Amino acid sequence: MHNRTLAELAQALRAKHCSSEELTRHFLQRIQQHDGQLNSFITVTEEAALTAARAADQRLARGEAGPLSGIPFAQKDIFCTQGVKTSCGSKMLDNFIAPYDATVVSKLNEAGVVMLGKTNMDEFAMGSSNETSFYGAVKNPWDTAAVPGGSSGGSAAAVAARLVPAASGTDTGGSIRQPAALCGITGIKPTYGRVSRYGMIAFASSLDQAGPMARSAEDCALLLTAMSGFDARDSTSVDRPVPDYSATLNQDIAGLKIGLPKEYFGAGLDPRVAAAVEAAIAEYKKLGAEVVDISLPNTALAVPTYYVVAPAEASSNLARYDGVRFGYRCDAPKDLLDLYKRSRGEGFGAEVKRRIMIGTYVLSAGYYDAYYLKAQQLRQLISDDFKQAFEQVDVIMGPASPTAAFNIGEKMDDPVTMYLSDIYTIAVNMAGLPGMSLPAGFVGQRPVGLQLIGNYFDEARLLNIAHRYQQVTDWHARCPRGFE
Repeated sequence: MHNRTLAELAQALRAKHCSSEELTRHFLQRIQQHDGQLNSFITVTEEAALTAARAADQRLARGEAGPLSGIPFAQKDIFCTQGVKTSCGSKMLDNFIAPYDATVVSKLNEAGVVMLGKTNMDEFAMGSSNETSFYGAVKNPWDTAAVPGGSSGGSAAAVAARLVPAASGTDTGGSIRQPAALCGITGIKPTYGRVSRYGMIAFASSLDQAGPMARSAEDCALLLTAMSGFDARDSTSVDRPVPDYSATLNQDIAGLKIGLPKEYFGAGLDPRVAAAVEAAIAEYKKLGAEVVDISLPNTALAVPTYYVVAPAEASSNLARYDGVRFGYRCDAPKDLLDLYKRSRGEGFGAEVKRRIMIGTYVLSAGYYDAYYLKAQQLRQLISDDFKQAFEQVDVIMGPASPTAAFNIGEKMDDPVTMYLSDIYTIAVNMAGLPGMSLPAGFVGQRPVGLQLIGNYFDEARLLNIAHRYQQVTDWHARCPRGFE
């Protein structure tokens, strides 16, 4: 059962080939059997999952079920989940039991999914390797010496290892697409505002966006339809109708104009990754697509711009963790200042502290204009590059990551090199565009991801383009050895 896609499992449930409870028990058993090797889950909610599965079976029996009813699912531990620990991968929230559900959680619950647990992640979503988690590094199921990518590495590893059919992720600078690429699965970051951020613990509010991670584009389409929609509780949510993303998956892509940015194929890109991406683009040419060379001249500014804007917003968002109201509190504080300093000093990890310090500095008097204001101006230039590109092409393609998965520990002592792992994904968040990654080959035994970037609210087209590729290739169907 675990080698079937989410769409195939939904069909099996409707045809009564299995029950949701049987399916749920099967995946819970796989988590118990295999997650010791991967560390992809922080919390497994077995009793609640079985209760939800039985309720789904009753709806299925009454003929009231939707396309996702009874499907096992995992939530990234950044989404508040009522009555369940929501840690954001941090010691600071190790004791936090969420009193309400995030909108993403409630929407998927309404759709009938069965939550198996909460997946591991980089602390407060700050990282590209899933090594900053308070609960330890997640391992890549394709090679357990390698990282799975971050910050949604737990979700990516769990889906790749068939511990769960699909999972949620969040993407601030590539945190759905990069781990999807490194773990050989499909993930989509929708347009900013398409999916509500209410109840999603904030890192950088103008960049964060939730999305689905699954085996195939078809599975992501089912999930994104359920996750999307206007939410009055989120001031950045866009009031725009949600299409049925599954309805247009099989549209012909003949005549599609694919833009290839020269900046995505230069120095820093592993030639073996480039070869896999070029082979994927050759498949698109066979499907009738046309390739157009384009330029995104401000690409090189994306990483330095992001590492001013994102830490500045993180500095503001993380000010609420003060040891007073909720979360970690130091022992026996001498006074209020000691409470603040020691609670934050002991509760936050090194990478989070680094970004808070950077963010506080660039927002401080005398430096705001020189750094933060300048970064926002550069952000507009990056956005303008994409606007001009989409006047020539329908979709932009390139690598999701400059390399395949690197080894655990390889980049932890060099933050700048780690930050460059997201060089091809960050600009998409700066502009608020939709982007996705799909499996497109291997470097040795480690997967390579092809990135698709679309115009605003063009998720349906991205999913269609990805699905047509997956109909003629089998990279997305490959399973890591030992997890078959």
